[in-house]
Amino acid sequence: MTVHRIPLTMLFFNFLFFVLPASQAYAQFSIDAEVGYIFSIPYNEVRIPASGGTEFDLANDLSAETTFAFRARLNYTIGERHVISALYAPLTIKSSGQLNSTLVYSDQTFPANTPIDAEYKFNSYRLTYRYLIVRNEKIVFGLGLTGKVRDANITVASADASADFPDLGFVPLINFYFNYTPIEKFSVLIEGDALGTKQGRAEDIFAGLTYTITNPIRIKAGYRVLEGGADVERNYNFSWINYAVVGVVIDLNSYK
Repeated sequence: MTVHRIPLTMLFFNFLFFVLPASQAYAQFSIDAEVGYIFSIPYNEVRIPASGGTEFDLANDLSAETTFAFRARLNYTIGERHVISALYAPLTIKSSGQLNSTLVYSDQTFPANTPIDAEYKFNSYRLTYRYLIVRNEKIVFGLGLTGKVRDANITVASADASADFPDLGFVPLINFYFNYTPIEKFSVLIEGDALGTKQGRAEDIFAGLTYTITNPIRIKAGYRVLEGGADVERNYNFSWINYAVVGVVIDLNSYK
């Protein structure tokens, strides 16, 4: 007898777009896009491998280029309480300079005072489920879970040698959302993903204001912090990145 296996992704999307909406009186899509200017990197410490590699700071021992980063999120709210969202958040920061001591990185040796170029890539793909515990005209508050796929790589290169350390992995996070509307059209928004363990931590948090230009368009502005890293056998990396952020949110409502 032949057993036909249905991919889990197909089951998920069938459930999301056909089963749930059929049982709900209200559904809402929203598109959230933002651009962030990275104005400060207090540290971006790297040691690969964690045992035997040289610890250096991509932001302080080298000179990091001023850069921008963008991200986009698609939200789907079901029955006014259940929110499912998908996020794409790429990030690349380039640094250059030279170290006054020998650098051992990913089994490659770079002599002291050698000009080097480094690239820090940290692309993030996330799928989130959040339940809105409070939802009224003034306050919207919710908690949930995020599954994050981290596509990271740190490349170091000189005129004579190069080395990198690609790192693809899955990280579970706690998601939270708080929106307070003290007056019509203006809101205070705090949202993010965060979690800490003995091996490392991750925080990606936005705090700012939103303003409704006209239904369905809102603009937002504020501050985002991306901080965290891991200290495991294969690698050591902790970074702290600060953004000034502007963005737009477009709400698309539909009633069943």
